[in-house]
Amino acid sequence: MAMMRLRREDPRVVGSFRLHRRLGAGGMGVVYLGSDKKGQRVALKVIRPDLAEDQEFRSRFAREVSAARRIRGGCTARLVAADLEADRPWFATQYVPGPSLHDKVADEGPLSAADVAAVGAALSEGLVAVHEAGVVHRDLKPSNILLSPKGPRIIDFGIAWATGASTLTHVGTAVGSPGFLAPEQVRGAAVTPATDVFSLGATLAYASTGDSPFGHGSSEVMLYRVVHEEPQLHGVPDALAPLVRACLAKDPEERPSTLELSLRLKEIAAREAHGLIEGRPPAPRSGEADWPTGRLADTYPDRAPRRQQGGPLTPAPRSAGSSRGPAPERGGAPARGGGTPSRNGGTPSRSGARPTPVSRNTPARNTTRSGSGSRTTPRGAAGRPAPRPTGTGRRPANPRLLRQRLFVFVVVTLLVALGIGVVQGCQGAARGLGDERGRVVERQEHVRSDLSERYESTTEASP
Repeated sequence: MAMMRLRREDPRVVGSFRLHRRLGAGGMGVVYLGSDKKGQRVALKVIRPDLAEDQEFRSRFAREVSAARRIRGGCTARLVAADLEADRPWFATQYVPGPSLHDKVADEGPLSAADVAAVGAALSEGLVAVHEAGVVHRDLKPSNILLSPKGPRIIDFGIAWATGASTLTHVGTAVGSPGFLAPEQVRGAAVTPATDVFSLGATLAYASTGDSPFGHGSSEVMLYRVVHEEPQLHGVPDALAPLVRACLAKDPEERPSTLELSLRLKEIAAREAHGLIEGRPPAPRSGEADWPTGRLADTYPDRAPRRQQGGPLTPAPRSAGSSRGPAPERGGAPARGGGTPSRNGGTPSRSGARPTPVSRNTPARNTTRSGSGSRTTPRGAAGRPAPRPTGTGRRPANPRLLRQRLFVFVVVTLLVALGIGVVQGCQGAARGLGDERGRVVERQEHVRSDLSERYESTTEASP
């Protein structure tokens, strides 16, 4: 939100708030950026002196401030303080950082369908809280909607009602903006929550196209178009156009309620956001465009399961033109002439070129006929020619698959070698233990025989 320096005639202190900058000025008065002693920032609006002298205005202003205190919800600027008895009545609301919807669209262009639906859903939910408090905004427009980091916020609610009830002018002040007024406001009829629905529809059209649905011109021309002509919704996304047109119905009874509007806009926002995610897949890295994904929908798109509303997954019916050709023979021998008729009644080519096998892990590929149509050239999903088959009739090896297989082979080889080494070591140890035990037995026998010979020789030598 643009800020300006304080002018010489601007007050420096209002109530317990110190004023720092000007935020804007309008038919009601001037809005300032202020802060209290705790540092809380507020948007403080001081009423014009000529309106302050009108007792009818003061009484209506008091009723609106009382109603604003009852508003609960995160989509409005919370009322902080107000002084209805001051020489110039004022009120302070929570300061909302961020640009207005008008400035956002003027600087960056129209919003996407998903963003418009999300903003509209939040505003509809905020209007539900406003209407439950007994307040009708009556001046909902892009400049009264602030886009804060926490979501859109409605400001200046109820002030247009304070200026003139159901009449178009009051003490010389126009109520609302001509391009966003409802027909009943122009006619001076009763104002209801459906009035804010009309203004919200015009606001959503502006967010989608960057222009008012009733064009430009003088106030009289704009008001005439609002009452007698249909809105121009060229440029509004198809997902939003029917709902916006319903909001801009001339008859208030034909417009959707704020609660219904909030639910339908949430559905549209979710659907459009999901469509954006599906429509923008991540770009593949270099060399990975033709890698297999392993998904059934990639290999056989016509056989991908479809989820019926409220039912289980059911396979999609096979299209009439889809068929799988005969499986090629292993070894790379060319197909024999004559061929075998395919399932759809066709006959393969007799030129001797074997068809390229289709793997279940290979993404689906489009084929384009070349020449007389006797041969098909496979093409990838991005339109690039697929790798040509090798001399054996098989596709080139996948680098990633080769690396994985090589890694597994090396690991298995090391494990086998380690197992063989352990077994051989155990056998060697056992064999060595047996040899040592045999040598000990031989020594014992040798010692026993030697002792026996000595004993016998000693016995013979004795008398």
